[in-house]
Amino acid sequence: MTRTYQEELQYLEQINPCSWRIKKGFVPNMKVEGVFYVNDHLKDLMFEELRNSCKTGGIGGFLPGMKQIANVAALPGIVGQSVGLPDVHSGYGFAIGNMAAFDMNNPEAIVSPGGVGFDINCGVRLLRTNLSEKDVLPVKEQLAQSLFDHIPVGVGSKGVIPMSSHDLEEALEMGMDWSLREGYSWAEDKEHCEEYGRMLQADPRKVSDRAKKRGLPQLGTLGAGNHYAEIQVVDEIFDKYAASKMGVDFKGQVCVMIHCGSRGLGHQVATDSLVAMEKAMKRDNIQTNDRQLACARINSTEGQDYLKGMCAAANYAWVNRSSMTFLARQAFAKIFQSTPDDLDMHLIYDVSHNIAKVEEHMIDGKLKTLLVHRKGSTRAFGPNHPLIPVDYQLIGQPVLIGGTMGTCSYVLTGTDEGMKNTFGSTCHGAGRALSRAKSRRNLDWNDVLKELEDKGISIRVASPKLVMEEAPDSYKNVTDVVDTCHQAGISKKCIKLRPIAVIKG
Repeated sequence: MTRTYQEELQYLEQINPCSWRIKKGFVPNMKVEGVFYVNDHLKDLMFEELRNSCKTGGIGGFLPGMKQIANVAALPGIVGQSVGLPDVHSGYGFAIGNMAAFDMNNPEAIVSPGGVGFDINCGVRLLRTNLSEKDVLPVKEQLAQSLFDHIPVGVGSKGVIPMSSHDLEEALEMGMDWSLREGYSWAEDKEHCEEYGRMLQADPRKVSDRAKKRGLPQLGTLGAGNHYAEIQVVDEIFDKYAASKMGVDFKGQVCVMIHCGSRGLGHQVATDSLVAMEKAMKRDNIQTNDRQLACARINSTEGQDYLKGMCAAANYAWVNRSSMTFLARQAFAKIFQSTPDDLDMHLIYDVSHNIAKVEEHMIDGKLKTLLVHRKGSTRAFGPNHPLIPVDYQLIGQPVLIGGTMGTCSYVLTGTDEGMKNTFGSTCHGAGRALSRAKSRRNLDWNDVLKELEDKGISIRVASPKLVMEEAPDSYKNVTDVVDTCHQAGISKKCIKLRPIAVIKG
């Protein structure tokens, strides 16, 4: 029996100007409440999605984001609340922009690949330089071309980093330690990477041969979709002290942002695990509201196999981003006839926004060990947390928020408020407003490219006809998303960046 839109609204309650509560009963079997963060504009998009779903009786397409947040709140072993961040939109099982934590000491608690996503450890890294916009503008086109030539992009692109199957096994186990050993990474890069660029639970034996076969030729490639490498310029500094700790000292300073994940390997790990988990759900009689929420008990064989395979795919993604960092440094060095070191091309930070991790958090005044799923959500630990680098202890963990093609990106910092309310998590980007199919129908790729040109942004795209899918009009406004997180106190604005060159698949 589907409810009317008005009936659904009775289960939603505004907590404050930027957050709403989803009460128990919105969907069956909710163990905890849901909460989602929105401002007025983002709120309209969320409620419109719910209204449309009520009209069609919930038939066709993904469930609305609110329903997905609530369905996650009904999963066994969940603690706190199921959290939707401002960039939340419908996804497979979990909404993208949904985070949830499960009690490791509860034998019923589950792990769900839908709570991590298919692109395991999709993430963002930001490099600074000592160049200013004035230095780059005269050679901007050459620099964009150099980056495009150095970094393989596009669907099915093949890597240039020499890689044997033995190397792949080692990379899956060692993560950035492999890159460091092989000379593709600087020692200090590791310090400025979430988990120091290596998940220790990784077990390459839990990654199928098919996944390895897909991953082997793709290491050090950008791929397609929403992945990109951008040359960016510091547009605004909101927190001078925090920015200076990151080595960002002036407006107009040039940075490089790389957004990418684990390519076909991660996708295959997720696909393989879903098949195994469907069987485990039948065996252990695990009930969910949505069959896309396939899951297994954390301590079951299937749960552990998935976590070990996921950690290996996460390591692959860090090696992938490290390889592209190496190639980006080479591209800059070639154009400026210098060395990456002399150009001060240090890594500010590398964050993941599709991952599940074992963390300790306070629940009702007690320290608990939790498995935190972040899908389209970024870790944002507050100041003085033992897991963030020494040089960022006073300011909190840097959080990198990639904007959409041709719009701005942001660097935020984690807060104590976020540690309390969202298990140290915040948004990850703009979040889609139109589906890919709708974007292709509604937008013309020539218009999208011309608009970027008019803004003075150099663009290199491997598949121009797919560019509409990633056009700014396909997404929510990233400034709305970031402002909501800032207003809610779950992260704090530090730096705004605008692109001057975009490399895409």
